[in-house]
Amino acid sequence: MSTVAPADSFVTSARTIGAADIAAFAELTGDMHPQHTDAEWAKSSQFGEQIAHGMLVLSCAIGLVRFDPERVIALRRVGDAVFKLPVKVGDSIQVAGQVVRTRELDEATSLVEQRWKVLNQDGRMVLRMNVEVVWRH
Repeated sequence: MSTVAPADSFVTSARTIGAADIAAFAELTGDMHPQHTDAEWAKSSQFGEQIAHGMLVLSCAIGLVRFDPERVIALRRVGDAVFKLPVKVGDSIQVAGQVVRTRELDEATSLVEQRWKVLNQDGRMVLRMNVEVVWRH
């Protein structure tokens, strides 16, 4: 897609979040909260089981969106992220996104604002956020 316009939309493929993903993210970030890293502890939590870090879900969502390297220069902003439901071990997520607005930055680039909904395997929203990318004309 060489141009983008408000109302353009997309849906990504799905990705399953596994226990190994959660363990690797905890190790990488240092966020070792037992809600994420200790299945036994998590059984007595309000969620009743181990869940993925919110930032892991957000990061995986970004990875699911296939940004065209010929068009997308940079991810400029991720904002207004709201975590709606926990993502449990074995849940699959995908992103449904829509272009909200575009604004020319200069003669070669535009700022493209998108709204993303991250959905689980049941179609329930687990995360919503706004994403801005710098787009080459």
